[in-house]
Amino acid sequence: MHEGRFVFSQIMDYMPWRQFQAIVAEFQGDKNVQSLTCSDYFRIMVFAQLTYRDSLRDTVVCLKAVPSKWYHLGIRSGISLNNLSNAGMKRDWRIFEKSPTY
Repeated sequence: MHEGRFVFSQIMDYMPWRQFQAIVAEFQGDKNVQSLTCSDYFRIMVFAQLTYRDSLRDTVVCLKAVPSKWYHLGIRSGISLNNLSNAGMKRDWRIFEKSPTY
């Protein structure tokens, strides 16, 4: 049986979230956002990269298979194909370019 934290959440602990939120504020990434914040979008995209997802649809299907685990992965928003595609189009790409990575 699972004990402890998921590997994904342990990896996300290395992300400097205060710096990321400062970058989001600089580019007003969460302005007028109702459901999917920049941090949730970032976590979903990292999950897609780490699990070798081929498309947004594949990512959504994979995550919707275990909605009870979203909270433990750090995802607080609802996930849908429409939300992800709109977030990708509306978010400023410089937010993710300037994001600190370690």
